[in-house]
Amino acid sequence: MHSHLITYCLAKKGAAEDYPFGPSPLVMKVGGKMFALISKPEENGFTHIALKCDPEIAENLREQHAAVQPGYHLNKKHWNTIICDGSLTNSDMQDMIDHSYELVFKSLPKSMRDSISAVI
Repeated sequence: MHSHLITYCLAKKGAAEDYPFGPSPLVMKVGGKMFALISKPEENGFTHIALKCDPEIAENLREQHAAVQPGYHLNKKHWNTIICDGSLTNSDMQDMIDHSYELVFKSLPKSMRDSISAVI
């Protein structure tokens, strides 16, 4: 699951890896802003991924899925931490990554969005 998340995030236009906190966690950015924070698998083998989320959607996801929790060390209103324990489908995970990426991408200045969108 860990490598799948990284590959999927990096496939996003303008996505880049960063390690601002040391060798872990991996931070995925677009336009210099974080849209995903991916931890290495823990002793239990589960990767954690933090994703930005609309506050209403974030609350609904937390109510529906035990693996979706308020963002760990992040703004709990706007970020969820997802425990990749297999309880969510790959499609669910990809939808949440897409949503996070779009929220961050839309917050970028128009000139930056245009330059990222122009990349083939």
